Amino acid sequence: MRSTTRLRQLLQDPGIIVAPGSYDCLTAKIIEREGFPAVYMTGAGTSAAKCGYPDLGLLTMTEMVANAANIVRSVDVPVIADGETGYGGVLNIARTVREYERAGVAAIHIEDQKHPNRIGFMENKEVIPIEQIPRNIHAALDARTDEDFAIIGRSDALSVTGWDDTLKRCETIVKAGADVLFVEAIETREQIEQLSREFDLPLMHNFVESPKAPLVPVADLEQLGYKIVIFSCTALLSVTKAFSHAMRELKEKGTTTHLMDSMADLDEACDIVGLSEMVEQEKQYLSGESNRH
Repeated sequence: MRSTTRLRQLLQDPGIIVAPGSYDCLTAKIIEREGFPAVYMTGAGTSAAKCGYPDLGLLTMTEMVANAANIVRSVDVPVIADGETGYGGVLNIARTVREYERAGVAAIHIEDQKHPNRIGFMENKEVIPIEQIPRNIHAALDARTDEDFAIIGRSDALSVTGWDDTLKRCETIVKAGADVLFVEAIETREQIEQLSREFDLPLMHNFVESPKAPLVPVADLEQLGYKIVIFSCTALLSVTKAFSHAMRELKEKGTTTHLMDSMADLDEACDIVGLSEMVEQEKQYLSGESNRH
């Protein structure tokens, strides 16, 4: 079954889809191993981990798609990816959809920021005119060749033009035919609840470990009727703190022996990426015991 079809089934099944954020194959494999039904490829994490840049729209579409393709190949669960602004006008958006679809991604979100865009809670964002939103959504919908490939309409207007305009943009996204609605950088639980009351389209929420964000648990979001929740920064923030601590300890003490209890076992880390299975496969070929006759 295609990953796009699996995601469509998850959208129709009861319950909420929890998709933690991944920026590389290792984090994606850990997410899958821990039993989550989908992986979210984060733009901010990809920018930081792959190119060492902040999330300021500096990565190209092809760089993002290349990372998405690697993540898709490394897991069996559906991958939802950050499609940023679509990287330009309507023709760029169409190409972006086609490239992500070819990479095996199950869904992308396209936002209403101007390019180059900025990370969700950052100030001084700019958004496109509201009349441009349906053109962008239509370009995305028309470009896909697999009808199960999901287009998520995202609005970043809250900190720019306010809540009332955000709701108007959400109405526009819904009327344009997007498959899922996503409002980024929501500021209060009341706003989360209002969205759930006003829109029947499947809703996606970004849980961000930030004092600026309402930290609403998954169970509460599910009760409110949200269909997808992404934890876009969890891996990036966790790894940044843990590895920074390890490096400080190494520099100060000249050893990491005292940190081993907080590290993964070397065999465990290797097996996450399939070492044992590949070694066994190699043995079968070398011994002539493969399944081919």
